[in-house]
Amino acid sequence: MDTADKKLSILNEKVISCRLCPRLVAWREEILKNKPKRFSTESYWSKPVPGFGDPLAELLIVGLAPAAHGGNRTGRIFTGDRSGDFLFDALYRFGYSSSPKSVSRDDRLQLKNVYITASVRCVPPKNKPTPEEIVNCRQYLIEELSILKNLKVILTLGRIAFDNVLTTVKKVAETEGKHFAWEKPSFIHGIEHSLPDGKILIGSFHPSQQNTFTGKLTKSMFDSVFSRISSLLKSL
Repeated sequence: MDTADKKLSILNEKVISCRLCPRLVAWREEILKNKPKRFSTESYWSKPVPGFGDPLAELLIVGLAPAAHGGNRTGRIFTGDRSGDFLFDALYRFGYSSSPKSVSRDDRLQLKNVYITASVRCVPPKNKPTPEEIVNCRQYLIEELSILKNLKVILTLGRIAFDNVLTTVKKVAETEGKHFAWEKPSFIHGIEHSLPDGKILIGSFHPSQQNTFTGKLTKSMFDSVFSRISSLLKSL
């Protein structure tokens, strides 16, 4: 196991054992007591969900939080729900995933040149984490950014993830004694923003069922984002 692998493994153990947010702990335990009929015989992960992927990744994907009956059930982010189906179909077609479907932690799926994580590691009620919960989880994103040395592009899925990455990068820079004037860009689908450390931040609408079923985010829109990422990774 290489150094990045070891560090990510240690970090993910910390994530899994986290109980910093009482509201989220209570909510994930409530979900466990009231599983829907279609999953009534399944065991639920029902813990914070760690990131996963290639330790040598050049692309980092940051989502919002695990879905109640997706990542919270399976123990892997974007796994076992419609959002994940949409995301992994794109990852497969663009060569980042060995499979177009992410079903469970034991499905042998492999990611290449991409690491996937979330702003908040526990499922929040109504998919709406509080500002305090986002702050509590930020330490884990900071560690991931430190460990993943090869990153060139960060793709954020949704406004909350976009804003969180901007704030996180700024705070990391400030702890390193680097202060800079930065006007926060407004989030729109496909936005591209250069970060002080040379990475490129890209924002996309979240592949939630609500967005994909209503046409707010289409397959062609998502493909355009990944086509741009492919170009950037070749040029950076």
